[in-house]
Order: sequence, then structure tokens, then C-alpha cells
Amino acid sequence: MTPARTRWGEKRYYSLDYYLKETYGKKLYKIALDGGMTCPNRDGTLGYGGCIFCSAGGSGDFAGNRNQSIACQLDSGRKLLSDKYRGDGYIAYFQAYTGTYGPLSHLRQVFTEALQYPSVEVLSIATRPDCLPPDVLSLLTELSHWKPVWIELGLQTIHPESADFIRRGYELPVFEQAVKNLRSIGISVIVHVILGLPSEDTKSMLATIDYLNTLDIQGIKLTLLHILKGTDLAVYYQRKPFPILTLEEYLVLLGKCISRLRPDIVIHRLTGDGPKPLLIEPKWTVHKRFVLNQIQSYFKSHDIWQGRSYTNGRITHSL
Repeated sequence: MTPARTRWGEKRYYSLDYYLKETYGKKLYKIALDGGMTCPNRDGTLGYGGCIFCSAGGSGDFAGNRNQSIACQLDSGRKLLSDKYRGDGYIAYFQAYTGTYGPLSHLRQVFTEALQYPSVEVLSIATRPDCLPPDVLSLLTELSHWKPVWIELGLQTIHPESADFIRRGYELPVFEQAVKNLRSIGISVIVHVILGLPSEDTKSMLATIDYLNTLDIQGIKLTLLHILKGTDLAVYYQRKPFPILTLEEYLVLLGKCISRLRPDIVIHRLTGDGPKPLLIEPKWTVHKRFVLNQIQSYFKSHDIWQGRSYTNGRITHSL
């Protein structure tokens, strides 16, 4: 491994934990929030069912209670974390539904309430690239002068067939423009990618990674496709079962993805976990700690970087 990679320690990749300690001098924990937003893919603007994999909670199944104020949700989140975290720094994470989809006055209210909370050091907002109009970008600029702001964009895949299957609802140029707009105002961009979509093989998934290497993004979340009860994906899977990645297959795939990823991109997530009562497949993901340990063990026992070097986001050499 090169010195730039060995400095990341035992995890052997540029983890969010390492980035936070490097940048803030300590670990920060995320508190997932529900700001009361909805989604254009649910309210009829684009559609009514949401993305095919999205649960009734709008991918915010672990978020706070939208009937509570943001401050109350943050209080509750701190209490839940109190057994394992004794620090005083948090990331306010607007996870549920589309975090920038709503009246500007409401967005300003909930984001400001989060930033005013004493222990919040970063504001992170999950949203769609087609929900970042000029007035929202202006608000994000204003907020970023106060504390760091991260925007998480749900790309999932670059392939049109897969995008249509999951009912993403926007074309790739929309995503590209959103990244450019956000970076022009100094906002960090984190991209969500789903691994294991039915029509995609390893080559297809690696093509998404190669594409992201060429863009000015700062972070990535790699998530294994989950099939949850109550989703349209669950109905589809019941009618047309498709192969589900085993843990062993996922480890190999993950290693390949990270080996191709530009080394300066922070890896915010390596897998995902659906609520146990809702999870249909893959069942092995319910053992989250075991899965994470297996990932770390695999990375330590395999040279996932394979001597690669990068120029302009592309692999240019392999030993």
C-alpha cells in the first residue's frame, strides 16, 4: 500500500470516521431526523409510489418522529446514543424523504433549528438532484457560512434501464448539473449508490464507480439492495425472484468497487441495514456488526488497491 493509504489505519480505506477525526479532531455521530418533507415521486409531481425500493418511511425508517420538533428529535437521538458515545459533537442528518423538497420558509426553519442545537457541528441533508432550485441553493449557501453543510444525492446507478426500474424519475444530466451547482457554492456532495440491482452485473456496477471518479464529489455511500415489506420492490420480487448477493459475493464486489474508487473520496457507508421487521432479503444483513467485521477482515486479507494509481479520476496504472 502507498503511504497515503496506510495512514488510514486498520480500515484500509478512507472512512468517514477517519475523515471526521482528521477534520474535527473527534468522532461525530449522526442523528437521523425527519423534517416533515415529502417527495415529488410520492405527491404526484413525478409519481405516487416513490422509488421501487423505498419504504413507507421514505428511507428514513431510523429517523426521528416528524411530529416532534427538530430539537426534540435531537434530544431523543442523543439519549439513544448515550450508551456508546460520550462525546459532544453530532451531525444533524435529515434522512427521511427528500430533504430539500418543501416551502423555503419551512426548510429554513428546520435547518436553522438543527444548526442552533448546541452540539450539532454539521448539517447533512439527503435529497434528490431535481430538488435543488436556485432559492434552495441560496439558502444552503447562507447556512454553509454558519456550519458545514453536506448534501447527499440519491444517484443509485448511471444505467438508464436500472434507473427506470427503480423509478428514479430524473436523467443523468440532472444529477451532473446538481453536483456542479452544489460545488460552485462550496457544498460537499455525497452520492448514494445501490449495489445488486437486478439488471446489473459487476461490470455495470463498476462503471458507476468509474463515472463518479470523474466528478467533483467528496463522499460516497455504498448500499446493498434491500427488499423491504410494503415496497413495490417486494411485490416485484415475489412475482419475479432475482438473485440476491450472498455475503461472500458482496465482500468481493465491495473490494472491487473500493479498489476503483478515487482515493480522496470519503466512504460514508459500506453496506446498509433495513429494519428487521420489514426485511425480506438479504437476511444476512440483520447481523450488522458481524457483517462489518467480515468486511474489515476481507479488506485486511486482500490487497484491494492492487497498486493502482489515478489521474483525473481514472485508473492509469496497476502493478
